[in-house]
Amino acid sequence: MTNTDALEERIAHLTRAVEDLSDIVRAQGLQLDRMTHRVRMLTEREAERDAADGVQIPLTDQRPPHY
Repeated sequence: MTNTDALEERIAHLTRAVEDLSDIVRAQGLQLDRMTHRVRMLTEREAERDAADGVQIPLTDQRPPHY
């Protein structure tokens, strides 16, 4: 195997690794978007529940007890 062949093989492997990592990052980005949307929906639902219960300060705006 010549140097050129070895370099071409290495580049092919690296290109494949970059494509695989790109696919993984894309999938994780989609998953993060879905999770962010769900958290937003849950936060809004909880705020509506707090408002219906007459809570003065929504839970999402309250300071944690350790402050």
